[in-house]
Amino acid sequence: MQTQIDKQMLQTDAGKAADSILRSCVHCGFCTATCPTYQLLGDELDGPRGRIYLIKQALEGKQVSRKSQLHLDRCLSCRSCETTCPSGVKYTSLLEIGRHLIDQQVERPLSEKLMRQGMKSILPYPARVAPLLSVARTLKPLLPQSLQQKIPQKKSVGERASTSHARKVILFEGCVQSVAAQHINRAATRVLDRLGIECIQVASEQCCGAVNHHLGDTATAVDFACRNIDLWSRHLEDGVEAIIGTASACTLEIKEYPQLLKNNPDYAEKAKTASNTTVDLGEFLQQQNIHKLSLIDKLPQVAFHSPCTLQHGLQLKGDTEKLLRSLGFNITEPQDAHLCCGSAGTYSILQAQLSTQLRSNKLQALSDNSPDVIATANIGCLLHLQSGTQTPVKHWVEVLDESLDFQPSRY
Repeated sequence: MQTQIDKQMLQTDAGKAADSILRSCVHCGFCTATCPTYQLLGDELDGPRGRIYLIKQALEGKQVSRKSQLHLDRCLSCRSCETTCPSGVKYTSLLEIGRHLIDQQVERPLSEKLMRQGMKSILPYPARVAPLLSVARTLKPLLPQSLQQKIPQKKSVGERASTSHARKVILFEGCVQSVAAQHINRAATRVLDRLGIECIQVASEQCCGAVNHHLGDTATAVDFACRNIDLWSRHLEDGVEAIIGTASACTLEIKEYPQLLKNNPDYAEKAKTASNTTVDLGEFLQQQNIHKLSLIDKLPQVAFHSPCTLQHGLQLKGDTEKLLRSLGFNITEPQDAHLCCGSAGTYSILQAQLSTQLRSNKLQALSDNSPDVIATANIGCLLHLQSGTQTPVKHWVEVLDESLDFQPSRY
């Protein structure tokens, strides 16, 4: 694609990066076939190719509007288009540049500003999320049904495995997950304990930074990343072999710390070390002798939802499903498994209507074979899907933990 980016913009790192990305696009349109919002709306400007043209216009100094901003806001950042693209266009990086540029030129309504600021100020901080969640659960019977569905039920978290092992890993706790779904990481500690691996908790660990990063608050995301790297480095130096994520969105954000911190002379190399050491739980278990795990005879039938961050971001499509099948689980995958469920971090709040449509489509596809449980690998997807169905929705490691034969730590 030919470009005529504004000369002043072209002198910046963002302008140079955008120019390179735009020139790699051959505007073939393959991306539109796998774009969830294009499938729903049928508008070229609500697909990757159309959004690329909008960003190109902004970079070339042409006038942008509230409509331009809206079309970019509607993007889920699911990266399905990147998986499809034959030219390897780094669409997500271009989108981030475009959103920042247009937000500088187009004023958002006050309601949107307040909503975005509220999410940035609350969601990444467990100490702020916990009391709000507690109040929401208390008031749940008084709230409209639509709001009741969005409040996660309080579950028994079970015991955390406490056996000491020579092999040790850091189990990333996350922000919302550490409050709304503590049982996920507790289940992970028990599974890893069976394999002779000890999970350690890192005191004062921060949010991965994804929420702030995706809402344009890069400075806070950088601060979170640097503080985490400092904390993890001490443990890695002591022989901890990996940083394991049970939320694919968090794992992806950490894996991309080198991009976030590439211009930070104090952390650029440290970020690479953290990234190279970070691994998704399913990917990590594939490298272990998982057949040491003894499972019950009657395993549930599982419909697996692969989060976009897992299959498109981390490029681990099919890996977790393969792992579970090797253990004896009957795993079904939905039609159009590449399409987003509509959670997409804060998208389910900021674009509620589109998000609900995508969730309905995904749940219909997941329910086709009447599964006993729907399993996923990301807290955002889990909570979003859970709010739209009576079928149990769980993290896959929770399903695995519940299927272990003889669990003395839980009884």
